[in-house]
Formats: sequence, C-alpha cells, structure tokens
Amino acid sequence: MNYHHLRYFRAVAHDGNLTRTAERLNLSQSALSIQIKQLEERLGHPLFERRGRQLILTEAGRIALDHADRIFSAGEELVETLKRTGMTRRPVRIGALSTLSRNFQMEFLRPAIARPDVEVILRSGRMADLLGGLESLNLDIVLLNQAPAADAAAPFVSHLIATQGVSLVGRPGPAEREASLTARLSLYPVILPTRESGVRQQFDSLVARLDVTPQIAAEVEDMAMMRLLAREGAGLAVLPPIVVKGELEAGSLVELDTLPGITENFYAVTTARRFPNPLTAELIQSSLEAGRWSPKDPPVSAAASANP
Repeated sequence: MNYHHLRYFRAVAHDGNLTRTAERLNLSQSALSIQIKQLEERLGHPLFERRGRQLILTEAGRIALDHADRIFSAGEELVETLKRTGMTRRPVRIGALSTLSRNFQMEFLRPAIARPDVEVILRSGRMADLLGGLESLNLDIVLLNQAPAADAAAPFVSHLIATQGVSLVGRPGPAEREASLTARLSLYPVILPTRESGVRQQFDSLVARLDVTPQIAAEVEDMAMMRLLAREGAGLAVLPPIVVKGELEAGSLVELDTLPGITENFYAVTTARRFPNPLTAELIQSSLEAGRWSPKDPPVSAAASANP
C-alpha cells in the first residue's frame, strides 16, 4: 500500500472536487488523478464515479475512506492513547424517520452507544430522503415504521425488529373510571395519527366496528408531539406505550386501554451491498435478540413487505 496515494484519495473524497483538492495540495490535477488511479489499481476497485463536475464515492470508495480516516488518525490516536483519553471508533451511519418515537430509537441505538469502539452518526428526515441516503451509501441503516415500497432499482431489505401494541393513553382522571373502551372513545376527545399512518387506518376500522364517532382533538404526524399533547391533557392519545415510557413509569400518564387489533411495526431497512458495514448486522441482531422485541416474521424484502 502506498500511503501517499491513500492520503491524496482521502483529501479528494472529503473535498468532493479534484480541482479544489489539487489547488489546496499544490499539485496538478493530472498528477492527483494519477495517484488516485494507481490506488484504484492497487485495490482492484473504482473509488469514484463522476456526476457532472462532482466526484461521488462508490461503495468501495466509502469503505476505503472509512479505513483511510482511521489510518490517518493513528498518529493522533497514539498521542491520545498514551494520555489515556482516546481510541479509534468505527462509524455506523443510521437514519431515522423524523416522526419516529425517540424512545424506540434509543432502544435500537443502546447497544452501539454502550460500545467505546463505535461512533454513531444519526440523521433524521423524511422517508424518501433517508432511503436516498441508503441508496447512495451515505447511510447504513434506516429506521422506519413502515416497510418501503418494492422497487427493482433499489433492493431494500426490511427487517421487522419490533411489533408494538397500540394503546389509549391519557392523564390520570375521570377517564380511568369509565367501564369500557367504547365509553372512553365516546366521551373523551382523542389525539390521533394522521390518516396516512397505518395505525390511524387500523383505528378508523376499530371505531367503525364499535359504531363510535370519536371527538378528534388533534391529528398529529409526530409521535413526540402526540406525547406532549397527551401530557397537556388535550385528549387521549392513540400510540404505542413505548412512546410515553417515561411518563407511564412516572405516573403522569396512564395506559387506559389496549386497542384490540392495532399494532405499530418498526423496521430496520438496509440495502444489498457488496461490502456491508459489519456493525449493521450486529445492531439488527442485538435488537432482535432483546427480550422486548419478538417479531414473528424473519427479515423480508421490500417486495414482500410493502404492505405490512
């Protein structure tokens, strides 16, 4: 391995622009290109692909960059190790739906956060943006509450890592004294997920079977906001208990009813990669082995799980 080649590759990978890197390193573009070409020949894989004037890392390039970052931090690590203040960490890049339960995210991340050799890089956003990050290899795992639709061009694999029951949750008070779920849904306003949510669709089916027309206090996309509204007493919230785990333990909220037939699925979505991040499989396996997660189904492809 010629570490000069690796150093130049690392500089270009972080800049994303050959011209800018050449100017910064006081090299000609042709000389820099030759260095990178020689590294690609040594590794046996292309490290970049061109998109207009921008250089985009290939999957092999992303892996090479992770290793290069660790290699060139070795000098700093030596100093820090002697000071007993630092060590190399392996990165794992995780995307999470912005509306997803923070408590669920913490349950999934806890094994990684507890490890001193792992660096967690967490991003949140819309489903389309996160899946785009997965396709471009900028993310290793995406956490969602529904499996992505089938797409032959993007072979996503959806790992069902948790299935949570959904409950009616509210502040302690008169609703606790009602004798039935039907009475609670008839007499008290409810805080619901938006109509695009699978939980909302299941709830609408339940109230139709019960012949109840609920009073809707709010329709909310974000589970964290549903939790806050329930804490403020705006209504009885329809959500998985894990979302309000802390409030239930503290007694500021109570679980009034388990809603029959309504569940929320949580998925860890990956994509087929020639060089997968080994931490991906470790995290998913840890989540599946945790006592609280007991999905009945094995990991499925997007085609099989488009309509969970």
